[in-house]
Amino acid sequence: MQSTRSKSAWALMLSSSAILAITMGSRQSVGLFVAPLDTATGLGIVSISFALAVGQFMWGLAQPIFGAIADKKGPYRVLVVGALMLAGGSALTPFVNSEWSLIAVMGVLTAAGAGAGSFSILIGATAHQLPPERRSFAGGFINAGGSLGQFIFAPLLQAIISGFGWISAMFAMAATTLLTIPLAAMLCGRQSPAKAAAADQPSAGLVPQLRLAMYDRSYLCLHAGFFTCGFHVAFLVTHLPGEVALCGHSASVSAASLSIIGLFNIAGSLLAGSLGTRYRMKYILAAMYGSRAIMIWLYLLAPKTALTFYIFAASLGFTWLATVPPTAGLVGKLFGTRYLATLFGLTLLTHQIGGFLGAWLGGLAMAHDGNYLWMWYTDILLAAFAALVNLPIREEKISGAPA
Repeated sequence: MQSTRSKSAWALMLSSSAILAITMGSRQSVGLFVAPLDTATGLGIVSISFALAVGQFMWGLAQPIFGAIADKKGPYRVLVVGALMLAGGSALTPFVNSEWSLIAVMGVLTAAGAGAGSFSILIGATAHQLPPERRSFAGGFINAGGSLGQFIFAPLLQAIISGFGWISAMFAMAATTLLTIPLAAMLCGRQSPAKAAAADQPSAGLVPQLRLAMYDRSYLCLHAGFFTCGFHVAFLVTHLPGEVALCGHSASVSAASLSIIGLFNIAGSLLAGSLGTRYRMKYILAAMYGSRAIMIWLYLLAPKTALTFYIFAASLGFTWLATVPPTAGLVGKLFGTRYLATLFGLTLLTHQIGGFLGAWLGGLAMAHDGNYLWMWYTDILLAAFAALVNLPIREEKISGAPA
């Protein structure tokens, strides 16, 4: 019986991880298309950055909305709809010819589709079906799948762009995202989330749970730290290729750097998930955010060789999205798993408000100053703030939360 449960747990984690590999691999490689889109459409870096910034926000906004639907109706339909939106948006991108059409396709359709197949829905669906002692590791394992997707997608898409053009790469990405539909069938059992969670904990309803969360200081501290994470990640995903080009390196260096980030975040995610079973998650988060401030400062001091970018990518990659397992774990500790997809989805919305600013302000900095220097300084200050704001978080259960 124990062996059967173990196999079932691995099937859940593997299918969730594979879905996230596809949805995050496509999203985290979007920076590779900025220069080709600019050349093909003539829209300019500011307009393209704004469209991608809208996409950062929509990806976050989609997660609590789709999370609430998944909490009530089950995740399968959400994942299928997300796959169709992501594939459709990618396939339509080569036909855009204005800023508004780019915003509609990449900023809304593609981003919302990716959000429907991302962290909050996948971690929530898995947590409902796993015992508490396995949830932290499962969160790290699923998150590692997203990093593996970035490791695979970035060099593969760059190779297709170089060999066959960016339009072929976009069509290839659209076709690949449809693979999440059969994977969703493997992930989703017949039991609804409500019934699965009822065996684990009682529930007072979504509205009282949201009210409890929004007045809790620890939950708000998680939001503040995650805002910085979103600013940091979106800025780099969107503008790291531009930074590499400013330093006189080819597009292959930026593709390799994005791939290295994904590779090292696999180890970082697995480590974060494992440490979350033994140490306080707020200290794990504080250490991650603090290390980012140090790494960016060292990058600014270093000579801008290709090796510098690879080392910078490796060091950042270790904490890149490894913040997700402890953040989701803390939400689960504070409020239980019944509405985890919704409550964690709201933290991801805050994450992506930061992402909107990181992507958009990066484009403004480049257009105004011709470099990203003040963005790097802002990133250092925000990372230090995020490290400090996680320290007051209480990890014990909140009075009135599900047991």
